Amino acid sequence: NIDRSGAVAQGLYAINCYMGMQWDENQPEDHVRYARNDLMGLVREDLGYDMARHVDSSVHMFDEWGLPMMRNEKTGRYLREGKWQIMIHGESYKPIVAEAAKKSADKIYNRIMITHLLMDESKDNRVGGAVGFNMRTGNFHVFRAKAVIVAAGGASHIFKPRAVGEGMGRTWYAPWSNGSAYALPIAVGAKMTQMENRIVLTRFKDGYGPVGAYFLHLKTYTQNANGENYEEKWYDQTKELVGEYIDHTPVPTCLRNHAFIEEVKAGRGPIQMVTTEAFQDPHLEEIGWENFLGMTIGQAVVWASQDIDPKYT
Repeated sequence: NIDRSGAVAQGLYAINCYMGMQWDENQPEDHVRYARNDLMGLVREDLGYDMARHVDSSVHMFDEWGLPMMRNEKTGRYLREGKWQIMIHGESYKPIVAEAAKKSADKIYNRIMITHLLMDESKDNRVGGAVGFNMRTGNFHVFRAKAVIVAAGGASHIFKPRAVGEGMGRTWYAPWSNGSAYALPIAVGAKMTQMENRIVLTRFKDGYGPVGAYFLHLKTYTQNANGENYEEKWYDQTKELVGEYIDHTPVPTCLRNHAFIEEVKAGRGPIQMVTTEAFQDPHLEEIGWENFLGMTIGQAVVWASQDIDPKYT
């Protein structure tokens, strides 16, 4: 059901890309430069630019639809979490988007598993519809359309998680994202691009709580099992591997993840996030817990059930 289905179904505490062009905070060219650095050159700059120039108008629609946006008390602008992210109260993010979808369409078909796209016989290289079946009733549906958008998410569970117990079945991305967003267009001859990139996210063990707000807003940091800053240990090795990219600001995400993985392989894991300093501030402590309750309730439950208090642990 679109009210609570797909990615960020539990909610979202930040919108991860907002240019702020109306205030000249960032421009599409800035985002292209950021993406080019973070992906170490493996990027379609034209696609990145096209996305970046439209993202602000999408965020403004969320604002109009009633999504509670956090604002800077001094400037009145959207509150920044980092250079690109803005903070929201997004526990109802998906229902708000679903309500807008319902108002824009005559009918919503829920729980339909699309299996194939249909090509338009009268126009070359054009999709004219889709077929699928209802997951509850088994009824087969044939849809004809003037335009078809595939927004089915990526592919989860490609790599085995280190989480245990209930955490084995959890992912940050929707567990039912089975790669159909790739398979459907590939089957009808679509040209695929950027497939060499993977998104592998650092998450809290067992609960899969997000870490973005902790790093960017709460200014927490990570260390190895010995309480050491481990990233600097891998500087020389990474420099030899990738050259100047290790000296770029910001350091590409994949290189920080590389240091994380190498440190664990070297036997100095697990990697810990230091929350005790930030959580001494009652306001930041509140944000830390709200961050989980707004989009990954299971993470708050894991810590509470194991008597883990990030203020002291």
